[in-house]
Amino acid sequence: MKKLQIVLMFLGMTSVFHVGAIQAAEQKVTVYKTPTCGCCKKWVSHLEENGFEVETIDLRDLRMIKNMSGVKPEHASCHTAKVGDYIVEGHVPADDIKRLLKERPAVKGLVLPGMPAGSPGMESSHKVSYDVLTIDKEGKTAVFARH
Repeated sequence: MKKLQIVLMFLGMTSVFHVGAIQAAEQKVTVYKTPTCGCCKKWVSHLEENGFEVETIDLRDLRMIKNMSGVKPEHASCHTAKVGDYIVEGHVPADDIKRLLKERPAVKGLVLPGMPAGSPGMESSHKVSYDVLTIDKEGKTAVFARH
């Protein structure tokens, strides 16, 4: 896809939904990832197994999407997603995304920096504790969930 098409598609997904359309629209997740990332594919499967409809868009370079989403390098992971008006960066568990959509906090979205072992798509016998963070319009973060 051409960059302009990606930008226009991304901007179209940030529009405000009418209340009646919110529930249906928010079950669809658009995931921007690189074509060869295996853990991204596993995360997409995790979302689908948890009831989300997922569209994947493969890009060789995700910097444009991350910049447009306001994802700072210290909050970055290997993929960026859009669900409703929210961004989801990294291997965020589906239950945290469902909670975000239910509670509808006034944030830009959720981030899980890096690729913690044991997070969805990063399954491992060696699990680490990790925090899923909210990110606000100014780029400030707060703990949303501890795993």
